[in-house]
Amino acid sequence: MVGRIREQSIAEVREKARIDEVVSQYVTLRNAGGGSMKGLCPFHDEKSASFHVTPSRGFFHCFGCQEGGDVISFVMKIDGLSFGEAVERLADKSGVALMRDEGDGTYEKPKGPQRGRLIEANKAAQAWYADQLGTPDALVARQFLDERGFDQAAAQTFGVGFAPRDGEALFKHLRQKGFSVDELTTGGLVAVGRSPYDRFRGRLLWPIRDASGDTIGFGARRIFDDDRIDAKYLNTSETPIYKKSQVLYGIDLARREIGRSSQAVIVEGYTDVMACHLAGVGTAVATCGTAFGDDHAKVLRRFLNDHEEFRGEVIFTFDGDAAGQKAALRAFGGDQNFVSQTYVAVEPGGMDPCDLRIQQGDAAVRELVARRVPLYRFVLSNVVSRFDLDRADGRVDALREGARLVTSVRDKSKVDAFARELAQMVGTDPDEARSEVRRAGARGPQKSGRPDRRDSASTSSGGPGGPGGTGEAPAPVRQALPDLRDPRFELERETLKLVVQHPMAIGRSTADIGPDDFTHPTYRGVWAVVAAAGGPAAGAGDPGWAGRLRDATTDPDVLAAISMLAVEPLLTDKEPDAAYVGHHVLRLLELTAARRITEVKSRLQRTNPVEDPESYNRMFGELAALEQHRRALRDRVVGT
Repeated sequence: MVGRIREQSIAEVREKARIDEVVSQYVTLRNAGGGSMKGLCPFHDEKSASFHVTPSRGFFHCFGCQEGGDVISFVMKIDGLSFGEAVERLADKSGVALMRDEGDGTYEKPKGPQRGRLIEANKAAQAWYADQLGTPDALVARQFLDERGFDQAAAQTFGVGFAPRDGEALFKHLRQKGFSVDELTTGGLVAVGRSPYDRFRGRLLWPIRDASGDTIGFGARRIFDDDRIDAKYLNTSETPIYKKSQVLYGIDLARREIGRSSQAVIVEGYTDVMACHLAGVGTAVATCGTAFGDDHAKVLRRFLNDHEEFRGEVIFTFDGDAAGQKAALRAFGGDQNFVSQTYVAVEPGGMDPCDLRIQQGDAAVRELVARRVPLYRFVLSNVVSRFDLDRADGRVDALREGARLVTSVRDKSKVDAFARELAQMVGTDPDEARSEVRRAGARGPQKSGRPDRRDSASTSSGGPGGPGGTGEAPAPVRQALPDLRDPRFELERETLKLVVQHPMAIGRSTADIGPDDFTHPTYRGVWAVVAAAGGPAAGAGDPGWAGRLRDATTDPDVLAAISMLAVEPLLTDKEPDAAYVGHHVLRLLELTAARRITEVKSRLQRTNPVEDPESYNRMFGELAALEQHRRALRDRVVGT
């Protein structure tokens, strides 16, 4: 009987399996200061990053759901493994030879094949299938790839293979390697009728891998006319390691670029993923035999680092036909899964990325992504385009149909923005559109959602004919300000605590800081008071600095904030040094750069490069400069 793993080996696994490298296979982590890294928690859905990893201690903890532990407990939780299976998997990845006590009867083998064995079986199958692609029997498969612009190097990069028409070839090969029938059937490689036979026969195969690069299943395309199975594609059935609602083809190749660029491109097929990556769009992924759903969004958000501080872009590519428009409607229904902006990229001629690359080259694929349009605008346009807007009754019907779509949005700030967009498309008064939206929503109470800050600039009613639809300007209402202790403003709060409590320490390092670096109105007001008083350097050596700042304002919110900032402890127990000060100042400037990048990207995507090339090129240059500035700040943050 297999003995228990020795504590010495377990300790070696904990030492050699770096927790930040393991977690990064599932979550995009960014430097959070103090030797910590953070990202979106993989164990619960969240909009703000609360999942922290401390490599020096080898621990992770989520301040949202309270999950925490070491590298072994992380793998157990994320992959549903037992303690022994997690240790074995980490040992294999990190090159640790496990030592065990002699069998003592304490080790119980889990029921059914272990995950590690299923992974090994799929890995061996992938290698064998890839070898078969070079055989004479695979000529049709190679021709298929060649016709679509994929050479041998591309096939090797993506691990493409061929399943021989012999119904038992893979089964016999894997049995010779020591895999049991139970392991092969549970892993989805073999089916059992009168006798075991290969699940995939006479088809071109793409290995489907998880984010860590392990092969967990296959997608198989029909290439022979006499294939007895009519389905164009066959995918691995649900197995203990393959869940189609959570699998994204290409995520193993795209995850790092997705995290780096904060962009993800969702295409519809395996060849589209290949075409995009080969054309220079390294953020492309695809679902496997199912529509893009909520679970896919959760997986993608972790790699996008999709939260308020680092909002990115999710770009869907659809065919221009009815099926593509239906897919766009489904994507629109799940739009609020993302904090990031959602877009659609559709080739005017209806070509998918693979066909586009064949006919027009790599640059055309990149241009397809660059020409993206906001998802809501694309969906509304499709709805409105079904009606004859030259007729009064056509405009009425278009407005009614569009209003039904707009009411499906839970966030009221978005509803108002979409209603105005709908009015513009139909060619009617915004008040009329708002009224129609209210009538469409009257059939059932609409749940108010938490306002999404990314639409705040585009959803202010601005002038007569606001939400009330009376044609009169609404009375000004003082909106409640966000909580000063909201985690979104922690960096602003901590920087201002340094300014108020330690003006000598922060000194002239704030020379590059301005009011636009503070997003909370009250914190911006505090900075205005500080600047008017001569900046932090003016408070050096002045024991009455905080009182002087309070005396310089009559705004009750700013007064209260200065008092709070003066007494709240810093996030460090030590006297703030240059590194601590520099980190906060540089991170504050980096977030400002990120916001400016988002703004320029927004303007850029609304600008037609053909109609206004001068503005487009100017903004493109501005964006490049901002990206360079942001990278320089990030490098300096890492160096502090």
